[in-house]
Amino acid sequence: MAKKNSSSVKDITYYQKKFWKVFFMGLGGIILFFVFANFGLFGSMPSFDELENPDSNLATEIISSDGVVLGKFYRENRSPVKYEDLPKHLVDALVATEDERFYEHSGIDAKRTFGAALKLGADGGASTISQQLAKLLFHGEGSRFILFRMVQKVKEWIIATKLERQYTKNEIIALYLNRADFVNTAVGIRSAANVYFGKEPRDLTIEESALLVGMLKNPSLYNPTKEKRKELVFNRRNTVLSQMVRNNFLEPEAKAQLEKKPIVLDFNPESHVDGIATYFREYLRDYMKKWVKENKKPDGTEYNIYNDGLKIYTTIDSRMQKHAEEAVDEHLRKLQVEFFKAQKSNKNAPFLKLTTDETDRLLKRSMKNSERWRLMKAQDKSEADIIKSFDIKTEMRVFTWKGERDTIMTPMDSIRYYKHFLRSGMISMEPQTGHVKAWVGGINYKHFQYDHAGQGARQVGSTFKPFVYATAIEQLNMSPCDSIIDSPFTIPRGRHNVTESWTPRNSDGKYRGMINLKKALANSVNTISAKLIDRTGPKAVIDLTHKLGVTADIPEQPAICLGAVEITVQDMVAAFSTFANKGIYIKPQLITRIEDKNGNVIFEAIPESHDVLSQDIAYAVVKLMEGVTEDGTGTRLRWGGAGFTKYNYQFTNPIAGKTGTTQNNSDGWFMGFVPNLCTGVWVGCEDRSARFRSTAMGQGATMALPIWGLYMDKCYKDDKLNVSKEPFERPENITVKVDCWKAVKDTLDFDQDLDEFSF
Repeated sequence: MAKKNSSSVKDITYYQKKFWKVFFMGLGGIILFFVFANFGLFGSMPSFDELENPDSNLATEIISSDGVVLGKFYRENRSPVKYEDLPKHLVDALVATEDERFYEHSGIDAKRTFGAALKLGADGGASTISQQLAKLLFHGEGSRFILFRMVQKVKEWIIATKLERQYTKNEIIALYLNRADFVNTAVGIRSAANVYFGKEPRDLTIEESALLVGMLKNPSLYNPTKEKRKELVFNRRNTVLSQMVRNNFLEPEAKAQLEKKPIVLDFNPESHVDGIATYFREYLRDYMKKWVKENKKPDGTEYNIYNDGLKIYTTIDSRMQKHAEEAVDEHLRKLQVEFFKAQKSNKNAPFLKLTTDETDRLLKRSMKNSERWRLMKAQDKSEADIIKSFDIKTEMRVFTWKGERDTIMTPMDSIRYYKHFLRSGMISMEPQTGHVKAWVGGINYKHFQYDHAGQGARQVGSTFKPFVYATAIEQLNMSPCDSIIDSPFTIPRGRHNVTESWTPRNSDGKYRGMINLKKALANSVNTISAKLIDRTGPKAVIDLTHKLGVTADIPEQPAICLGAVEITVQDMVAAFSTFANKGIYIKPQLITRIEDKNGNVIFEAIPESHDVLSQDIAYAVVKLMEGVTEDGTGTRLRWGGAGFTKYNYQFTNPIAGKTGTTQNNSDGWFMGFVPNLCTGVWVGCEDRSARFRSTAMGQGATMALPIWGLYMDKCYKDDKLNVSKEPFERPENITVKVDCWKAVKDTLDFDQDLDEFSF
């Protein structure tokens, strides 16, 4: 028996040793597993530098001069917010719902982890906020394979503990909320608050915060914009409120009131084609692509405008931008109705005086420039197949002034349909600073992406005449009060490079006899402009125009005096601003400074300027153009116009301006300025052959001037903008005569502005 007992004891000792051996081997294996994971044997782990500066992938923000975010450049729409800018109830809701012992653990909640292991994850995982942050920062969702998933979980634990050592609890909260994906283009709490509620995080209410925190469990499932999931989202929000009560962050009575409230969204998904200043933002994107190549990081690499979290502080004023877009929208809605009416009897609408062959060539050119053509070419479709597809009816969503509309038409018909739409380009700028305050490149960026403000150059018509008059005043020592005979006039062949004798005609076919320069410009008399350029020579006018900031190539021909020159709205505004700025040209400025994601200034704009004209001459030109709005082609600004162009503005303050209408009414312009704001407006169709038949409808005073008037009326009613109503500052001891004798009653009163060219 003794031997048997000895054997029994030996067996127990054996198993005890076996157990401890297995235990320590297992423990050692786990420790080694963690060590190997920490050193990256199971996949890369973040370095100290990466933990210190995790890949932020932050959107670049475009910020207006009045502090409004106009838009963003991003691959992931995320803008950071500091912990101090988070409302307390948002943080409380997050902790109560996602990690109740957040302030007690050091990255891993042992109690929750052990409980989850016992239940084999039946009640969900046990990830702390720190672990979730580790996942968001460094490896995402990872693999679904159980073994790889275990490795991932261990890596999360290690990274979470490192994050806890690296950052404070408040910093971890902010980092997590800045990285969380809330779907619908919203990444991070700031984007989510703006997208779903149209506000900053600090302005969120308790129930709004609870809704956003509730989404974190499964953003797609708890998407509040989905009609079928409203009840699910509602219940999830109330679950978060209950968690806040459970953790003593909210009183039961308050919860009882809040849980009854319906979900009210102010849903504004952010995209590159929506919002305000869309054309400006796209212009800025192209500008920044060049800027990053010339302004590199300290380490020599290029900034990335999509994920480096830059802040671009622009000169645009969000209020003025909104006023400008509203003015374009208000007038062109009405004008488009008139254009459609005018085209009803046109069998080749919207084109006038085009042969069938010319129309076909125009439409085919547009077809080959279309997105549909580009995509089919990328799919290696033959040209014959692509052309054939443009004549097959298909479902499409088209632009109308009453909103997008679903319809069925052939792609070729859609091209002709879009050719009907009038477009517009508009820029508003401060003459003294060069700061561009508003930029409208078209009527709808989603459907019409060509920028008519900075990209498209069009013939400027009579708006070119002030350059001719300014040259005459400077070169010939003339004044606005000097008179010239309005009579038939011919520049013979050979003079000023004219290949055939040129006889310009006035728009009404009449001649006024003796007339001073102020009256001649006010009524846009063509023969007077021709006589002035004959005296100065075209080259002198071209030289001055280039000094005024116009970059276009201008032919050395006298016909330029009537506006046979293509110039962008941007250049025209800069040139006219020079007159308002006492003869000093200032280059249009779009950006004041750029900051990196840490708030360091990496670029600060330096204004570019040069003297063009003396103060006396600049003021004389201003007085000339005041005549346009006093008793010339711009007088509609004083009485609001008539018919469909009748508006409530009736300006009484000094305004300098010039209307412009090109041959065949293809382009309508109005350039106007007050002492501290210069604005230019162009209106026309994409193709010059698509136009109004009548001058009464196609002139600048009808197409463009009302937009200027509506915009300025809105600016004047906005007291915070301080747009001037004061007279232009008169130079002391001015040497140019500007106070002209005026008849008691003018015998002529024109409200028409058409430049006709005859060669």
